[in-house]
Amino acid sequence: MKLTIKPYRALPCSLEVFTINDIRADQGDFGTTRDTCRDIAPDYGCGRMEFIPDRHNASNCMKKYNITIDEFNQICDELESKLYVGTCGWCV
Repeated sequence: MKLTIKPYRALPCSLEVFTINDIRADQGDFGTTRDTCRDIAPDYGCGRMEFIPDRHNASNCMKKYNITIDEFNQICDELESKLYVGTCGWCV
């Protein structure tokens, strides 16, 4: 599998480049990025911005990107790692 995941430098919860096997990929196919701790967020910022995988969508992704279940899980794990931002105020 050929995988490229590169978040924006000034918007670390979004991807500048996300390709799988030379196909431009949609991170929404693999899950969602959201603030999971809004109660500690700074004004107009995020408390804990992170990627939450949707592992129920594996079969659709496997077909769309020509990947195996192990590769799907690897992509989810890498998205979780690279899109975990924590407390952030970049959008302010």
